[in-house]
Amino acid sequence: MNPTSPAKRCPKLFVLDTNVILHDAGCIRNFEENDIAIPITVLEELDRFKKGHDDIHFQAREFLRSFDEITGEILSEQGASLGPGLGSIRVVLGGELEQQLKAAFLRDAPDHRILNTALLLERQESHRQVVLVTKDTNLRLKAKALGVTAQDYTSDKVESVDTLYSGKRVVENMPSETIDAFYTEREVAREKLPELDDPKSNENFILRNGSKSVLVVYRPMSRSFVKVSKVSAYGIKPRNAEQSFAINALLNQDLKLVTLLGKAGSGKTLLALAAALECRSTYRQILLARPTVPLSNRDLGYLPGDVAAKLDPYMKPLQDNLTVIRHELGDKDPNALRIGEMLEGEKLVMTPLAYIRGRSLQRVFLIVDEAQNLTPHEVKTIITRAGEGTKMVFTGDIQQIDHPYLDSLSNGLSYLVSRMMGQSIYAHITLEKGERSDLADLASDLL
Repeated sequence: MNPTSPAKRCPKLFVLDTNVILHDAGCIRNFEENDIAIPITVLEELDRFKKGHDDIHFQAREFLRSFDEITGEILSEQGASLGPGLGSIRVVLGGELEQQLKAAFLRDAPDHRILNTALLLERQESHRQVVLVTKDTNLRLKAKALGVTAQDYTSDKVESVDTLYSGKRVVENMPSETIDAFYTEREVAREKLPELDDPKSNENFILRNGSKSVLVVYRPMSRSFVKVSKVSAYGIKPRNAEQSFAINALLNQDLKLVTLLGKAGSGKTLLALAAALECRSTYRQILLARPTVPLSNRDLGYLPGDVAAKLDPYMKPLQDNLTVIRHELGDKDPNALRIGEMLEGEKLVMTPLAYIRGRSLQRVFLIVDEAQNLTPHEVKTIITRAGEGTKMVFTGDIQQIDHPYLDSLSNGLSYLVSRMMGQSIYAHITLEKGERSDLADLASDLL
């Protein structure tokens, strides 16, 4: 930015909503030289989130601790400095609701008081732009209806879903001799394939020439392309090229982190679970975890029964996948019977994701299902639990997000794919073809 530009001479003033802080406790460091205003209502709301074990409670505590360490007059108009290269931060006490707010809304509410603070500052700071930052779509609409500039918090959003790394490429018109070479040698040095420019670590390729084709993956350590064989995992056979790529990555012990993204019925969870069972002897335990995102805004307390009974509906999809594997094997098959033994001996455990916090996972195969409902910080928290010999698999569909403040660009799964792309111990594959049924595919595409 030009130092003499108007934006540099007159920094913006960002008014933060509570949900921005609960999403990212370190958000106040991401506004560059601009100033930040925290409505007193936000601090009051944060007080309600201090106690608890979910990520939002951690974010609230973390923000309040770091905010307490800031020295300076946080109630003054100048605020307290956030440090070199950053603006200032202050708490705004606010006041009685503006008349236009009273006329527009039927009741007093924290959202309306935060909006009232933005209106107040807009009048007081008429020489510069005041922006309300909130992850609440409805509050942004209310603000814009009243003439207040409002934006989403986008520091951890990916640029575009269309440009999100898919983990695979289709290359047409490859020389026939190149395709034949993979069937005889199985591995070809990168220098011999100039057609495949800038391959990412563990990126998959479908090479074609008319009726000929071969599946290959790029291995960064050997700087070569290796043929991908169609192998099965615990009775589950790949039904398309993408599933072959996925099983190959899931069974590869050198890959410590794998992400599978795809629509309903594409086999994400089933493949991950089958691969975990296939290589069970390598790991001390297989953990299947899901975030417990309540439906219709009803929390767990609404459901009847004890903790196990309350969590059972959330774990049901994982149980369904185990049933599919048992069915493929046959009820009398020793591997099918072993699944029951593993569940009883807690070698195979289904658990809510909230129970992972604070644990150190040694030699564990962890499958995180429905990862699109996690925030970027939650994903980071989970991965940092990984101990020696642990493998983590994140699966999800970024078009089916149940979290009120996440979308296809800001969810933790998209963020993880965009940040980990190209790392030598990481692999990703987007499963585009559904294999559940023709009806499921039709519904996924049209409804």
